[in-house]
Amino acid sequence: MKNTTKIISLLLLPILFTNCFDDLDDSPVSKTDINDFVYRGMNSYYLYRENVNDLTENKQNNADYNDYLNSFSDPIDFFENLIYNRETVDRFSVITSDYLAFEQLLQGTTVSNGMEFGLLRYIEGGNDIFGYVRYVLPSTSAESANLKRGDLFYAVNGTPLTIDNWRGLLGQNSYALNLATYNDNGTPTTDDDSIDSTNETVSLNKVPYTENPVFKTKILQVESQNVGYLMYNGFTSNFDNELINAFGYFQANNVQHLVIDLRYNPGGSVNSATLLGSLVAGEPEGEPFVKLQYNNLHQGDNSTYNFTNQGNSLNLNKVYILATKSSASASELLINSLNAYLDDVIHIGTNTTGKSQASITLYDSPDFRRTNADPRHTYAMQPLVAISVNKNNEVVPADGLIPNIPLAEEINNLGILGDENEPLLAEALAHIASTNRVSTQLPSKPIKIVGDSNDLIPFKKGMYLDNK
Repeated sequence: MKNTTKIISLLLLPILFTNCFDDLDDSPVSKTDINDFVYRGMNSYYLYRENVNDLTENKQNNADYNDYLNSFSDPIDFFENLIYNRETVDRFSVITSDYLAFEQLLQGTTVSNGMEFGLLRYIEGGNDIFGYVRYVLPSTSAESANLKRGDLFYAVNGTPLTIDNWRGLLGQNSYALNLATYNDNGTPTTDDDSIDSTNETVSLNKVPYTENPVFKTKILQVESQNVGYLMYNGFTSNFDNELINAFGYFQANNVQHLVIDLRYNPGGSVNSATLLGSLVAGEPEGEPFVKLQYNNLHQGDNSTYNFTNQGNSLNLNKVYILATKSSASASELLINSLNAYLDDVIHIGTNTTGKSQASITLYDSPDFRRTNADPRHTYAMQPLVAISVNKNNEVVPADGLIPNIPLAEEINNLGILGDENEPLLAEALAHIASTNRVSTQLPSKPIKIVGDSNDLIPFKKGMYLDNK
């Protein structure tokens, strides 16, 4: 199993894709067949199988097994019946009826208009929300519309955004975005600030798009020392060469310090996280970077992913990482694993998501691999099967990694990404300077997101491994 499976940990509730593939086979698959696949996979690999009575009873050995399977009319309902404490323990296991679309997502191809956004409440606990642009992807509809970081919007097609409707409104392939402005009402205090609607609209259209996660690289100077800045927005193995080249750029410019911006990075490939760790630390090849630990039935699948020998490694003992609540899975893995090696991993920002569990993509075949999967359907599932830990067996806490320097973004002072005056980057540069200044002033309008653009993309907030 270890040589062909994909491993993914997710911060999503179960999502059912509904694409239909009429050309797979003429004979229909029965619900009994699919439910049998679900049961066999969960009974073997589920991380919490010992906590689920239907699994520990091993109903496959019972004479009424088919009756048990047929008591559930839908595979997703059956899958949910086998989940342990969905609300508090297992928030991440998922099932899909379209593994073809899922496989495309792992390659970094989605449908996008290029606007990456976050969502905020007007009032703490309120239902009404507004959005802000985090960054704009190149060669997209959002770039053509001249959207930029810090732009605000309050409605889509004239309908104001709420906690309940934003997914449907912003999930459309085409829509008109109703813009807003930040109003400080001419006072230095923020108590009377407001988000005001305007008559301006922007039309956006989504098309298939493959994002290069190496969003920005830059060389900055602090007291005659070179500082490398990397904004990296997804651990996507298809762009590992671009990541290696970025560190070649840093190495050629003799950087003595490094700032990695993961503030909006939802996760991705464990292999790419291991690569990035190797490029930062340059630990000897073969040293453990991250370990995966499975349930009692699959201890033989426990595995270690080691540092790799990279010619562009910076061999640093200290690194600055900008991370927020939107930093998840592989982003957290990188911080947690580097903490076990480097003298200092300075985390600037806010608590991260808190996600260390992993799940395996299981297909409907005798050994759950992609090869020989039942051609009559495209169901697959990703149950939690393992915990990721660092060299010292330390896990990412469920409430996220705590920053060394707490500093939230401010909606009225987002700054320009990569600019030395952008607040989070400026804090890192000030700490690098001989003063080693640490911020003691909390932001006046800290951002507490209630959702973001990654929530619209199934499996986007995940951590997976492609063994080759």
